[in-house]
Amino acid sequence: MKYGLIGKTLSHSYSKGIHGFLGNREYELKEISPDAVEGFMRKADFQGINVTIPYKETVMPYCVLDDAAKKIGCVNTVVNKDGRLYGYNTDYFGFSYMAKSANITFGGKKVLILGSGGTSKTAACVAHDNNAREVVIVSRNGENNYGNLDRHADSDVLVNTTPVGMFPNNGQSPVSLSCFTNLSAVIDVVYNPLRTRLMLDARELGINTANGLAMLVAQALSAHNLFFGIEPNEQADNMRISEVLTKTEKLFLNIVLIGMPGCGKTTTGKKLAKLLDMDFVDTDLIIEANTGRKTKDIIREDGEPFFRVLERYVITQVAAKTHQVIATGGGSVLAKKNRDALLQNGIIVFLERELNSLATAGRPLSVDLQAMYRQRQPIYESLCHYKVKVGNDVQDTLNDIHQVLS
Repeated sequence: MKYGLIGKTLSHSYSKGIHGFLGNREYELKEISPDAVEGFMRKADFQGINVTIPYKETVMPYCVLDDAAKKIGCVNTVVNKDGRLYGYNTDYFGFSYMAKSANITFGGKKVLILGSGGTSKTAACVAHDNNAREVVIVSRNGENNYGNLDRHADSDVLVNTTPVGMFPNNGQSPVSLSCFTNLSAVIDVVYNPLRTRLMLDARELGINTANGLAMLVAQALSAHNLFFGIEPNEQADNMRISEVLTKTEKLFLNIVLIGMPGCGKTTTGKKLAKLLDMDFVDTDLIIEANTGRKTKDIIREDGEPFFRVLERYVITQVAAKTHQVIATGGGSVLAKKNRDALLQNGIIVFLERELNSLATAGRPLSVDLQAMYRQRQPIYESLCHYKVKVGNDVQDTLNDIHQVLS
């Protein structure tokens, strides 16, 4: 391996793709067992590596450390210079960039950090260096733990550095925000999903949020510069980070089509997925495949509440995945759990069509469209990122969606 990432479990890592966008086509992922780390580091058969959980501290004795790595106490980037290993902490730059790009500041504020690993140490160092009034680290068994969070209800900034809520355990949150009375920002270093349960809860309360993808891309750019001896240039580096971040987000975003029954979500979704080279998923069709029954028959024979239970299960499973065009049932947005699941990785597009143009055949719930629209339209409007008018020409609809997403 010439360049790459080492760690214990890397199946969900985005690093190879990000370094590919940065121009490094030789970057690889290498899973290493704990008992093999020493041999790997002593052999040093690489030019440059990134290091992730749980080896950020393990590799330190084999490296000449830079100031950030010494101060924080962990290494995430190692460069081989003529057989001598130099250890750096580019997570410091990544965390700083993430906070700054989200307009989150630490000066004079109380910062509460969940977790006590390497990323927690990085977050604490950044907060201290930016004049935080107080920094508190919460661990499972420490003096400050999850059983006495109420003593820190006055925290201004909450930072999650734990893996709670990360794929495939979507929908989980490390804490409830109900006890915090002073929060101005929530940072979650998790980046898959793009919007964790913790972030969605914060947004509902009007609290500013940031996720870990910007940190991941920024630290990767810093590591890339170290690998290839490129001098940092703030303006050029910021432009590069923004460019790679946009490309990376597109790889992992879902496009979710919502709207009234019969508005054309399935027809449009299939064509959109083909156009964008994405997977296509129709939640109603999955329900039919799972049950061997038509959705109209399930609703008629077992009732709408039973159908909604099946729908919630399917949406929870589908929405946790990425790079899909998802066509939803018209009433799927009625349940908050469904809305939150779709928002995790989704750009929500509301397809609005004139009621007299909606297809109603074989749709047992489409009896009183006016009443249905009055109930659902405010939810469609508040949930969507974009609204697209649907006419009779599917190509026109596709063009409009492509335009708003570009």
